[in-house]
Amino acid sequence: MLRSMARCLMAGLALTTISSTAALAQPEAMPRTMVWTSYDLGASGYAEASAIADAFGRKYGMRVRIQPSGSAIGRLQPIFNDRADIGFLGNETFFATEGLFDFATPRFGPQDLRVLMGKVNSFGMAVAADENIDSVADVEGKRVAYPAANPSSSLKCDAMLAFAGLSRDDVEVVTFPTYAATMSSVAEDKADVTCTVTATGQMYELAESPRGIKWLDLDPEDAAGWERLNNIAPLFKPVSETQGAGLSKDNPAQLMAYRYPVLTVRADMDDDTAYALTKALDETYDIYKNATSTASRYAIEDAAVPPIDAPFHPGSIRYLKEIGVWSEDSAQWNEARLARLNALRAAWSDMMAENSDLPEDEFAELWSERREQALAELENQ
Repeated sequence: MLRSMARCLMAGLALTTISSTAALAQPEAMPRTMVWTSYDLGASGYAEASAIADAFGRKYGMRVRIQPSGSAIGRLQPIFNDRADIGFLGNETFFATEGLFDFATPRFGPQDLRVLMGKVNSFGMAVAADENIDSVADVEGKRVAYPAANPSSSLKCDAMLAFAGLSRDDVEVVTFPTYAATMSSVAEDKADVTCTVTATGQMYELAESPRGIKWLDLDPEDAAGWERLNNIAPLFKPVSETQGAGLSKDNPAQLMAYRYPVLTVRADMDDDTAYALTKALDETYDIYKNATSTASRYAIEDAAVPPIDAPFHPGSIRYLKEIGVWSEDSAQWNEARLARLNALRAAWSDMMAENSDLPEDEFAELWSERREQALAELENQ
């Protein structure tokens, strides 16, 4: 089956078709066919979307077409246009709801998106073990690797600096052309610190080199640090990571959890459909949980709780309440996240009414000001 999907992708898409004998298990509100978007072939998000599509086919007889794309716009545009049902996305979900980066243009602005769940991943600051850098505070004045034109990785690096009360002004920013180059930079002595996921080839190479690897802990008990971190973006929480370079159950690192893939849908998806899809993700977990080394992190008690890149869909919440996963804390987070999204959408609407014809640079600058103003007003309510 995986070979078949890979062959289809070479033609521009992946198709999962399962015998109709499984259709008897189909919930009433579950669509018979769906279109999903994802990252390109080779990405873990693509592999996991394919595995979940396969699981839905086996259990429910659903037919799923996966549209991979190497760009945020390419993954989200079909959802905006109602040509795709679910996106297996990264932080572009957050950027789209906030009107940031690619979405800070008159064409887009803050988008009304919701999520079903998102797999927990970790992100951290890695340094060579032989460096005298033992905490994020020690990064001050050091060379920190940033990738060019990669707002997702850069945002996370900014957030971890903020944990220690630092910003880019407090370090020597070294810009590299690609994310992969940032991961190699410490081993090559072109940077002192890189911000990355834990289980990449470059990190394993550093760990196995004479220099070794060290992950800088983000103390989960440091409430002030976590508040500063989440002021950069309200997406992150502590995680004790045991998988990756230099890590094990006996030697974990206290890092930052984020979500990838984020299973993203339009806000106007039918509540019953969102309910059925969330239930299906839970019911088929045992089929797809071993698809990748971290696919087990789709366990619903971990993947369907805040924080995450956008508000949860009401249909998803209904199922989570039924199984006892949705808490009062989750409800409060979701209400605040909805208020933030609605405030930004209102500010965008007001700005567009009079300024949609501004030159691109002026428009982006004005929106940045209006966005910060809207968030400040929301904070003071």
